[in-house]
Amino acid sequence: MGNAFNERVIEEFRANDGRVGGEFEAKNLLLLTTTGVRSGVSRTTPVLYLPDGDRLVVFASNGGAAKSPAWYHNLVANPLVTVELGGDRYEARAESVEPGEHDELWRRQVEIEPGFAEFRRRADRVIPLVALVRAA
Repeated sequence: MGNAFNERVIEEFRANDGRVGGEFEAKNLLLLTTTGVRSGVSRTTPVLYLPDGDRLVVFASNGGAAKSPAWYHNLVANPLVTVELGGDRYEARAESVEPGEHDELWRRQVEIEPGFAEFRRRADRVIPLVALVRAA
């Protein structure tokens, strides 16, 4: 997804309390703001998520690319992020998902979003999962 595409999704998300049409209509979509490792600049990215109790799990699939997306590298370096969900905006802490729960969360996501199975096949890597937990 290019920057222009992401910007349109972000604008629509914010204008409609988290509701977006097109390919993201009725999807679990949040906006994730991370701080660039090298630049120090805040960047916001639309990301699909899986609700898991009081956490939101995001998938560093990068559409099946061989490398994880920039937002993943940013939150590994600086795990304090901003989450926008619907009309709510809050600070969260990014935590790596433990290997023991990775496969079950991935399975649940593929049930909801079958295209993720293709992402995994194309990526030919273990796709990192990250839990976003609301900061106290």
